[in-house]
Amino acid sequence: MTDSTDPHHTGLIGTQPLPAAKGLAERSANRDPGFPVGWLIAPASLWIFVFLVIPFFSIIVFSLLEINPETGGYQFTFSYYGEYFRTEGFFDAESRRFLKLSIFLRTLGQTIYFTLLVMALCLIVGYPVAYFLAMQVSSFGWQMSLFLLAMVPFWTSYLIRAVAWLPMLGRRGLINTALISLGIIDKPVEFFLYSEFGYVMALVSLYVVLSIGPIFFSLAKIDKGIIEAAKDMGASPFQIFREIIGPLSLPGVAIGMIFIFVMLMGEFATAVVVYGGKTTTSGTVILNYYAIANYPFAAVNAIMLMLAMMIGVIIILRIVDIRKEL
Repeated sequence: MTDSTDPHHTGLIGTQPLPAAKGLAERSANRDPGFPVGWLIAPASLWIFVFLVIPFFSIIVFSLLEINPETGGYQFTFSYYGEYFRTEGFFDAESRRFLKLSIFLRTLGQTIYFTLLVMALCLIVGYPVAYFLAMQVSSFGWQMSLFLLAMVPFWTSYLIRAVAWLPMLGRRGLINTALISLGIIDKPVEFFLYSEFGYVMALVSLYVVLSIGPIFFSLAKIDKGIIEAAKDMGASPFQIFREIIGPLSLPGVAIGMIFIFVMLMGEFATAVVVYGGKTTTSGTVILNYYAIANYPFAAVNAIMLMLAMMIGVIIILRIVDIRKEL
């Protein structure tokens, strides 16, 4: 039995001195506490409060305000929310609008439709590019060079990239000119420009970069030794992708899809430039009501759009648990 007063104790490798309790206490007392945590998080907290919390609260307040025609002042009301959801004759079986959603809900649904379509196409186009950079290019220098080359579109203005599609898709644009020169068509094709096809293709080209980056970094983190071991065990390329590469790249896919989803839901410039204003998105609705100074109804549309964004992001995070996968 070891004496508790003995300054030494017998261990696996012999007798060792016990740590001096007084010395430990002195070192703990003299340890520098470091920079206060409150000061470390203060700049980020202040930034979030000023540029996120206050604007969001202001939008909510604006959505509940209405000008009183008698006094000229503001009063609280929920009438704008009713206007957003309500359609005249919705519950009237004899009405042409029976059970027909309001134009604003249909616009939000159309926005979600284009967003999901472009997200799928960006994944189809961006994943092979990211896979090639991470798995097929062995040199780190070449990986970074080609990755930066893929980022080149982000070096120019978003509006310039959208406008650049006009000379590509027009009746006398590059695509029609090439098709006529090759003898594939006799006259210019009109569905390229100011059409759903041109609108979707422009959105894919503008936002596919947002999917390449996160997927590339997720794929680059995969240990190549695991893939080699799977090959040695006789796994086919499809099995390797299904069991190893695909699951390990899901965090990058989810992050890229969140980026694209949030950006596309609020998109409005491309709909005006490339689609010629033939379609209406939630972003263009907000812009139009803001332009005519109908701030309360613009705020209502903004809140509905933000709720749709939050629901979409939550769904993506429920499908892929980024924290668990990382």
